Amino acid sequence: MKFFSLLLGTILTVTLTGCEPPERGNTAAFTLPPGNAAHGEELFQHYQCLSCHTMEGYERPEVLDESDVSVELGGKVPRLKKYQELVVSVINPSHRIAQGYDPGEVVRSGESIMPSYNDVMTVTDLVDLITFLEGKYELEPYEYTQYEGFYH
Repeated sequence: MKFFSLLLGTILTVTLTGCEPPERGNTAAFTLPPGNAAHGEELFQHYQCLSCHTMEGYERPEVLDESDVSVELGGKVPRLKKYQELVVSVINPSHRIAQGYDPGEVVRSGESIMPSYNDVMTVTDLVDLITFLEGKYELEPYEYTQYEGFYH
């Protein structure tokens, strides 16, 4: 009986020490399948993203009101360093509101003024848009999730 209790205690101790929560800042995460950046660029223009955003190499349409918000996209920005942050900012714009802007310009009723396109665009469209935008940012290196088995 003593041996059984000792064995059970050892097993529980070893098992529970392996149950630590993941480290904060752990960058291991899935990625979306590769998308079509050219189609993503077409979507970027079709949905008039430049109405509220600026990006190097793209001209904004005529702004009717000088108070219109202009959130910069692309390059190396402190608020967006990882691929996963880019994905979340596209599919859930209210998850984290861009810093450095007057809250009255980018938030209404506690939500980002950027609409969610999840019910408007297909998953493929969202993947393509993210692939296009990813090429415009200087993001931290990461490993792509391997999806070979899903495309047969």
